Amino acid sequence: MRRPVVIGFGLGGAAAAILAARLRFYDFDGASGGECEELGLVKRRILSRNGIVPGREEQKSVLLGSSLEHPLDLLVVGGGATGSGVALDAATRGLSVGLLERDDFSSGTSSRSTKLLHGGVRYLEKAVFNLDYNQLKLVFHALEERNRVIRNASHMCRALPTMTPCFSWFEVVYYWMGLKAYDLVAGPRILRLSQYYSAQDAVDVFPTLSKECHGRNLKGAIVYYDGQMDDSRLNIGLACTAALAGAAVLNHAEVVSLHKDENSGCIVGARVRDNLTETEFDVYAKVVVNATGAFCDALRKMASSDAANIICPSSGAHVVLPDYYSPEGMGLIVPKTKDGRVVFMLPWHGKTLAGTTDSITELTNLPKPRQDEIEFILHAIGDYLNIKVRHSDILSAWSGIRPLATDPSAKDTASISRDHIVHVDRHGLVTVTGGKWTTYRSMAEDAVDAAIKKGKLSPSSGCITAHLPIVGAYGWEPSLFVVLAQSYLCMKISRDGAVMPKTMDSTTAKYLSHAYGSMAGHVAAIAQNEKLGKRLVHGHPYMEAEVAYCARNEYCETAVDFLARRTRLAFLDADAASRALPRVIEILAAERGWDKQRQGLEQLNAEAFLCTFKTDLKNPQSQSALLLES
Repeated sequence: MRRPVVIGFGLGGAAAAILAARLRFYDFDGASGGECEELGLVKRRILSRNGIVPGREEQKSVLLGSSLEHPLDLLVVGGGATGSGVALDAATRGLSVGLLERDDFSSGTSSRSTKLLHGGVRYLEKAVFNLDYNQLKLVFHALEERNRVIRNASHMCRALPTMTPCFSWFEVVYYWMGLKAYDLVAGPRILRLSQYYSAQDAVDVFPTLSKECHGRNLKGAIVYYDGQMDDSRLNIGLACTAALAGAAVLNHAEVVSLHKDENSGCIVGARVRDNLTETEFDVYAKVVVNATGAFCDALRKMASSDAANIICPSSGAHVVLPDYYSPEGMGLIVPKTKDGRVVFMLPWHGKTLAGTTDSITELTNLPKPRQDEIEFILHAIGDYLNIKVRHSDILSAWSGIRPLATDPSAKDTASISRDHIVHVDRHGLVTVTGGKWTTYRSMAEDAVDAAIKKGKLSPSSGCITAHLPIVGAYGWEPSLFVVLAQSYLCMKISRDGAVMPKTMDSTTAKYLSHAYGSMAGHVAAIAQNEKLGKRLVHGHPYMEAEVAYCARNEYCETAVDFLARRTRLAFLDADAASRALPRVIEILAAERGWDKQRQGLEQLNAEAFLCTFKTDLKNPQSQSALLLES
């Protein structure tokens, strides 16, 4: 059952008025006159719905309404960052668009990244030492796109200082020169200037940093700035913005086969299975875009069984540790571990995120980090910290599969280009793959350009996504959390069991502001007016109201959708996610009208999913843990 999202009851009315006043139209520098006009039209269309997306059934009916005689312009397969970006780009050009995702938006690689929007400082090193102009272009491009992402989703992106510890004066000079070159290349796109910290200053800022490593004393550290984001929240924002712009987006909808024209052999549509209802239907389009990431070769082989693989899947494992491993406002990068790999240790949502690995892997729907990958990460950061790194501290662990474009001459995945490719096969299937989160928007732009050319489509405008904010960014200001804290009430349970109103604490208000941007008032109104203001689990800011809001307005269809991607609880603390699960199912059941059988199935599916985030290395008495702590 879909309920309308309401805002503006009681004390919430004041916040609603303030938020409405702040919903303004604004143009960004660099947009041409015609582009500004088209941009304004798209913004008005998005804002006219007050951020409330069309329902799932409404979206599905649009797809069902396509036919051979009246096809969509574009059908996008894959609801990750790139696929959602393609749908948004195409819809804002005035094309009719459908987007299909077999699981949930951002359920694959796009939710399992290192959460960085980086300009490619490693590529700059390769460009200099290998005299590789292509790598330098990759840096320029990534820096430009990094700033666009931060600007268009300002509520959930931030500049993050990251420290590179130096244990010799040569390293101090080497990294200082390299990062100053990075500043120079960034030019006006720079976030902040890099700087040198003395050894004592570095330890003061990063208290757990060791003053000694492998017999060498700390000489200082170089701190540089890149971007940080919440990847799946950003992906959900893209999909919802695409829906508001006119695209018909549908998650839990799997392509089971492709339709071809009997005469030309060109792909004209797809057979789709709705995995929620277990029914099938057909969708027709002039062009089909394959944006399935690491799984793009499977769809290509569906179009042509003899298609050669173009993906080399690479495993990127991460572990989440308690907050005391790193300070809130500073990350740490180990630029060269014993085997030459790079490892980050970053503050993220009040925890410490450590990773990542980079090794060839097998494709799987639910990748799980291997024991050797976890060991590698813990040993790598342990060499640079003055505290014990314990397996028992692991709160969650996960692995993502990077869709690296294959280079036949590459010896390992670390040397494969992170640039993207757009390929059009003989059946007309447009495939976009490779790349990275930072450049999702330009990947989408290139894919739509290729689709327009292949299908001889007639867009009403050019690409405008470089200057288009996603839903939640309109009118958002850093001080929004104050409005929420002052204007909304949550609920608490008194000692006698009565439900009593209480003001919203600043921690919850800040979380809502950054997670939902200017849409946070909708969540707060539900918390206040429907008595869903309690936290789902102790130690995390996630509220019951979010379950209802995400079900109504973010296409949240399962408990896993909520725990893993609408919020990040599964990624941050798998045990806490397990404790929150029953209440999440209870609220979703009320929203969706689930019977007991469906609720039981949700419980089983979520438990199986959460098991992939838990590690058997948490026992401190295990042999490997004893070795690490000795």
